[in-house]
Amino acid sequence: MHSPRFQALFAAALLAFVGCAAFSAATNPDPALVSAVASPARSPTAVARDPARHPVEELTFFGLAPTMTVVELWPGGGYWTDILGPYLAPKGHYYIALPAPGNAEEDEGVKRFRARIAAEKDRLGVLHETSLGAGHFDIAPPGSADLVLTFRNLHNWMGDGYAEEALAASFKALKPGGILGIEEHRGRNDQPQDPKCKNGYVRQDYTIALAKKAGFEFVTSSEVNANPRDTKDWVDGVWTLPPTLSQGEKDRARYVAIGEADNFVLKFRKPR
Repeated sequence: MHSPRFQALFAAALLAFVGCAAFSAATNPDPALVSAVASPARSPTAVARDPARHPVEELTFFGLAPTMTVVELWPGGGYWTDILGPYLAPKGHYYIALPAPGNAEEDEGVKRFRARIAAEKDRLGVLHETSLGAGHFDIAPPGSADLVLTFRNLHNWMGDGYAEEALAASFKALKPGGILGIEEHRGRNDQPQDPKCKNGYVRQDYTIALAKKAGFEFVTSSEVNANPRDTKDWVDGVWTLPPTLSQGEKDRARYVAIGEADNFVLKFRKPR
């Protein structure tokens, strides 16, 4: 039997190896992903947001690979779809869970998204469309997905009262060992969480608790989208800041200087 000192040294060496491997993955992203982000086909508006959103770093953190089956929940204007579509088209499968019909604003957003996708179908590849919303939680075939991603949507589902169901749907869609990636506006720890999330900010510990309740294991977090300039006390909540800039020209320069909100990035795993 090895001595306790040998066992301690071995454990330290193993941790160092794992740490180096993780660092290597984060600092040596897939060239195909780098190419997808650098594509001249992406709109200047989207590219302008890259310094705030760090797409290569974030998707690498989540473990994205070209052969995966990926589900993106509520793609909004398609910022991430512009990257994921071309990247997954050759070897992967890509599901898009759009907001379920019934909300006028969301319905209009879905209409614009579909028109855009139709115009760029050759570049974006095959998108398997599903729905996510009250009474609509079949986001992909059960146990089919390697990766489920949601970017700044959890506050909406909290406001509509089905955040737990959305996370349960993600759990159901994933394979054992599959990953759930969540990016969200980070709420203040010195204030209780509003369950309806009217200001758009969600506490990180609250999100972790919700995911664990759905059955997920918390893996790790990333500070890639942290913004310490965001004091989270704005007149219109998170929408005061870019890209929404709800105050229009009032104090615009100030809000632009602050930048997009402070966001956490969390990685969860469905147990094997």
